[in-house]
Amino acid sequence: MGNLFDKEPPPPMVLVPPLFDFPPLAARTRMLESSYDLLFGKLALKCLFQDYFEEAQHFRTVIMLKPIDDPHVDLVATVSGPLDHKPEKDIVGNAFFRWQSDVDDPHTFVDLFVSNSDPILQMRSCAFDHKHGIGAFGTFPLLLRKRVSAQDYGVMGLRYGSGNLSFGATVMPFSLRDDFPKSAWLVSRVGRVIAGLQYEPEYGSKDGAKFRTLKNWSGAIGYGAGSGSPLSPSFNFCLELAKSSQFIASFYQHVVVQRRVKNPLEESEVVGITNYIDFGFELQTRVDDVEASNKIQDSTFQVAASWQANKNFLLKGKVGPLSSSVTCAFKSWWKPSFTLSISATRDHTVGNTAYGFGVRVENLREASYQRADPNFVMLTPNKEHLAEGIVWEIGKRPMLQSDVNAGNFDGVPRELRPLEKIL
Repeated sequence: MGNLFDKEPPPPMVLVPPLFDFPPLAARTRMLESSYDLLFGKLALKCLFQDYFEEAQHFRTVIMLKPIDDPHVDLVATVSGPLDHKPEKDIVGNAFFRWQSDVDDPHTFVDLFVSNSDPILQMRSCAFDHKHGIGAFGTFPLLLRKRVSAQDYGVMGLRYGSGNLSFGATVMPFSLRDDFPKSAWLVSRVGRVIAGLQYEPEYGSKDGAKFRTLKNWSGAIGYGAGSGSPLSPSFNFCLELAKSSQFIASFYQHVVVQRRVKNPLEESEVVGITNYIDFGFELQTRVDDVEASNKIQDSTFQVAASWQANKNFLLKGKVGPLSSSVTCAFKSWWKPSFTLSISATRDHTVGNTAYGFGVRVENLREASYQRADPNFVMLTPNKEHLAEGIVWEIGKRPMLQSDVNAGNFDGVPRELRPLEKIL
């Protein structure tokens, strides 16, 4: 009978919720893009500055579904348009139908894009050999209302990728004499430093002098630290000279913190929760003669931050010289999940505020992390974790005694595997 009354109280637990959207959808198609355009924190900053910030006086509905009996295919459909229903502003609808050969390898796939605007029908394909690090990809518009340039007939590319090196080039197969190649890049990493070059021929004559035109070249160098897992803090700082005309300095930081739970609906042993805070800054300044391009601002900047308080609530804000925006997103983790976002944009030039709305339905990405930290031990499939080594003091912020640099993260999502084999 004594064992019935002398039970030890349950150990304190810290909830470790999944991120709202990780990995970003752009990570699924990164083999179609230049590594120069995705590294240096560019992908993270793009998600921070754009995701859930709906256009003012517009709505957007996104449906991302995968059939239960065939995980090799999925569909992403988007419908967006104005809220005022003006006849000159049309509602835009498009959809991607995707097939990939291996569920755990998103780098080999074929997808079809359909839309009520150009391109009406487009096919993209990519194949990547992880063993040798060689890949080929292509984008081919099949139906267009009007083909103006050689790019409208398709673009093909080859790439090589390893843990510390990535290079590749794209060509327009139906116009090899002009602008060959269409683009080329080279990115390398040594320790925490990443440097890269990108060539895009847009200026100069067609007699080969485009290689010697500095405005066709861009270069960047960045310094980053932290694990590739969202459950580990990380940061990235980058300096870029784009087209020899624009200097860009950017900074992005991802912070993982624990805070005390003050929700009376939680169980008594739940004493804390993990929060995710992101901060980004980007400064763009022109370094060429502004009179030659007076339509572009001489200098501009933007600052953004986001806070995920739990698995259901996300708050984001960004500030710029022309406008400022704030957005709130609420997510239910049903199958499929449902997300509602409301954003407000303040136009500083005219002094008015407008609102935008977004709705997302998704079952593409799995909201699961197998391990949160060396001091967390998974208890149940719903990702509640046992917290060891936590010091709690009344009225003070909780502290987690852990080594955030241990790098023991087994729950890396499929879209980012293999983590260390591709730069």
